[in-house]
Amino acid sequence: MAAASSTTTTAWRCCLLLALVLPMISSFAAGDDAPPLPMTPSYYSKSCPTLEAIVRGTMVSAIKAERRMGASILRLFFHDCFVQGCDASILLDDVQGFVGEKTAGPNANSIRGYEVIDKIKANVEAACPGVVSCADILALAAREGVNLLGGPSWEVPLGRRDSTTASKSEADSDLPGPSSSLADLIAAFGKKGLAPRDMTALSGAHTIGYAQCQFFRGHIYNDTNVDPLFAAERRRRCPAASGSGDSNLAPLDDMTALAFDNAYYRDLVGRRGLLHSDQELFNGGSQDERVKKYSTDPDLFAGDFVAAMIKMGKICPLTGAAGQIRKNCRVVSSS
Repeated sequence: MAAASSTTTTAWRCCLLLALVLPMISSFAAGDDAPPLPMTPSYYSKSCPTLEAIVRGTMVSAIKAERRMGASILRLFFHDCFVQGCDASILLDDVQGFVGEKTAGPNANSIRGYEVIDKIKANVEAACPGVVSCADILALAAREGVNLLGGPSWEVPLGRRDSTTASKSEADSDLPGPSSSLADLIAAFGKKGLAPRDMTALSGAHTIGYAQCQFFRGHIYNDTNVDPLFAAERRRRCPAASGSGDSNLAPLDDMTALAFDNAYYRDLVGRRGLLHSDQELFNGGSQDERVKKYSTDPDLFAGDFVAAMIKMGKICPLTGAAGQIRKNCRVVSSS
């Protein structure tokens, strides 16, 4: 693990300050007395006016080459924000004397899309050298991945800077896993300032993408809250024996695997959640009613998903003079 630096200290101070200041901010009336927001969608309007067009154009090409990439970039953003905040720490490679997050349990041989972010960064640097952070590029790319697969779009608050550290240990401890219980999920998201409603909406990201057999084997063979026909179908490509077919893929949403919609929640109501953690959202617990609502109201889901994405994107960002703007998203830039 990388040694702590001023960037790490700043990030944790940010988290603490956020917890202390948010209640005070809410007491301000809207208007001139309200404190300025640290990030804004127009952050690069003068310094890099073509930024969003570049990100979208590169994502169009990436998804045209492989539609699954939209889901991969969305997951990459989620895994970044849950470790040290949305600071692009997940993009840093291991080098001598520095251990990044790519080899952490939840990321190793699972997280994808680094090359797409590299391509976007190169295209942005060609137009606006030294201006746009990798953290902001990742946030924008995640939005485009959702929208290009049929999901909503939204204004992304910008102004994040890039960390100079990473935390493999925090990636191992803070990222919820496929075997998480509902209580585990609520606690993990709550630790990041996200409410149960946010958690259930963000879980809808599983309406796109795939999971490896090793992550859902326990659910389809051992859990009882699974539709028998669904379990039998998934077992065909996921043998019971550990080590056999571990990397075989199955869609997280068996209705529309590469279309961003609310079918994931209909899967859950029908006991066809692929992961144990998915089905936990609809298993006699506190989120059952919300899952039912999302399963019949795609607009409600889309609205809550957007709100939760914006909220997640504000988890302890480095802003102002904190952090840096990396030239290469994979390595810390020398001062």
